[in-house]
Order: sequence, then structure tokens, then C-alpha cells
Amino acid sequence: MRIVRIGLIGLGEVSQLMHLPILADHRHLFEVAGVFDVSPSLTTHCAERYSTHPYASAEALVAAPDIDAVFILTPDQTHRHYLDLALRAGKHVFLEKPACLTLGEIDDVMPLAKESGRLVFVAYMRRYSPSFLKAKEMMPATEELRYVRVRDLICEGPFFIRQTRNIFYPHDLDADFLAQSRSETEALLRDVAGKDASPSLMRAYQVLTGLSSHSLSAMRELIGLPQRVIAAHHKQNGEQIVALFDYGHFTAIYEALIDNVARFDARIEVYADRRRLSFGYDTPYIRNLPTSLEVTDSTDTETETRVFGPNYTDPFAIELRAFHEHLVNGTTPKTTLGDSRQDLALMADIVGRLRESSQL
Repeated sequence: MRIVRIGLIGLGEVSQLMHLPILADHRHLFEVAGVFDVSPSLTTHCAERYSTHPYASAEALVAAPDIDAVFILTPDQTHRHYLDLALRAGKHVFLEKPACLTLGEIDDVMPLAKESGRLVFVAYMRRYSPSFLKAKEMMPATEELRYVRVRDLICEGPFFIRQTRNIFYPHDLDADFLAQSRSETEALLRDVAGKDASPSLMRAYQVLTGLSSHSLSAMRELIGLPQRVIAAHHKQNGEQIVALFDYGHFTAIYEALIDNVARFDARIEVYADRRRLSFGYDTPYIRNLPTSLEVTDSTDTETETRVFGPNYTDPFAIELRAFHEHLVNGTTPKTTLGDSRQDLALMADIVGRLRESSQL
């Protein structure tokens, strides 16, 4: 089995909670050959903990001849920059979702990705979970669909992280760097939400690209793109969103809420004439939480409910194995830049409806 030598750019919460530990569990597939973060202390901490080489810059890491692939695990607004660096250096790329924050960014970098001939794998871990894959296998025919409900009602990560794992949080980030990063992020958000967008609308777009991209991407794989976004509305400073989608002969609804009730209720329910499928996800900040799929079938006289699972295989681990398989075999994953672009286009349409509703 070929061992792929990788370098990680970005060593924040998800890197420390998921990627680095799971990579360490897969030493038969991966070797962490180097790490870099804009925080020197965080770079040093992770390099020492995982016995790897600390790089002083992203440029130095991507230029290293002994690194086969680069993992880009940085804040969303930086993805395009690091993706460009890695591709120009001839590296394969594992890129955390969203691939970019705007359509303009992804459209700019897609020609380079195609020209490079390198693998770009966008990491939508929910689309690799056992319950999702089983649901896809058991989906009713499209013409039988009646209604689809998709939701993300969550408490954010810090509640779970504080109780489960020690995270190294650096204190050596330059204040000017942080201010510039906030300014660049705001400019990208306004590029989609509008130059006059309210803070609430910009926050709603951040929720869509961060939290909602998981579910919207999974929705697309199960039932395709909607014909149109019928309506969308946001409240609670952008942290409550509802969107209604037209699929021709049926509708789908998406709802998101971020609050401080300690639960993670992410679920997709598919309703057909004779079958209902329901599966969900717990917080991604704790490894190996179980997933399961519930399927109910009815005839004129009987109803049967089956549960598949629980399955404790972590979706992060499954997608890492998929990345390795595609890289060594030269095959194309389902989660490409082109696939991710569809999410950005759909989210831009949702934001258009959010703007309309806020002006009523």
C-alpha cells in the first residue's frame, strides 16, 4: 500500500480534534511530513506532538519535494490563496469545505486546477458517513418523492470541545494580521451579500458557507439541485435561516439555527409515497459518534420500520481513505471543485432571497 506524504496548512480546532489524530491512526496510508500555521507557537506545538517537521511558511511547505499532497485546513477566506499555492507547486490537495467563499474565487482557480492535473478533493465528510451512503442506496425513485426536510439545529463546538479534548489555542497572532484578515473576509462576504449588506445578512452567508454547506451538499447528492429557491428568511442576527426549494413535483425545506442549547440536531428526512428515510449527525467535534438510518415502508395493510446502524466509523476517517484511494488510483472523487461550485451558486441564490425578504 502506497504511503502518501502530506503537509498540513492550518492547525486549528478541527485539525487538532480530527485530522491529525485520524492521520496518526492511518500511518499505513499517510505520513505527516510537515505542518504550518500562521501561529509559530501552534506550528511548534503540533510538530512536536506528531513528530513532524515545522515549516516557517506555507510557501516553504508546498515547495518541499518530499511532500505529495497538501491539506488546506485554514479559515474559509484563505482557501483560494493556499489552493493556488499548492496547485502551482504541483501538489495534490485535500481542501476543507467550502472550497472558496465566493463564485468569483472558485471560477478563478478552477482553470488552474484543471491545467495542473492534480487531485483536488473537497472535504464534505457528511457525504461519506455510513448512514448517508446507505440512505443514498435506499432512495426512492425521484418521481415518488413528496417532500424533503433538511435541518441543522446546533450548539457550536466550544461546548463539546471543553468537555472532551485539550486544544492548543495560540496567543501569538499579530493584531494587524487579524485586522487584515477580518477586512478581507468582510470584502468577500459583501461580494455575495451586497455592498450594503447588513451584519445580519453577512453572518447568514457565513452560516450558509460554514454550517449549511454540509447539508446543502448532501441534499444535492441525494435529490439534485432545486429548480429555484422559492423563498428564504433569516433572523437572530443571521443565525436562524429558513429556505424553501422548488423541485418541480415536490418541495424541500432547509432550516438552520445556532443557539446555546447543548445538542447537535443535523438531520435529513425524505418522504416518498410509500417510504420515509431519516438519518442524522451528531457534533463533528467528538470522534466516532454513531450514525444510523431509519427506513419506514408501508403497504395498504402493513408498516415496517428498519434501523441500519448504529455505525461508529467516523466520516472523517472514511473521507481520508477515499482521498488516498483517489490519489493512488488516479480516479476522480464525487466532491470536486466543480461539485463544490454548485453549493456556492445555490447559496448565492439563497442570499438573494434573504435580501428580498429583509427588504419587505
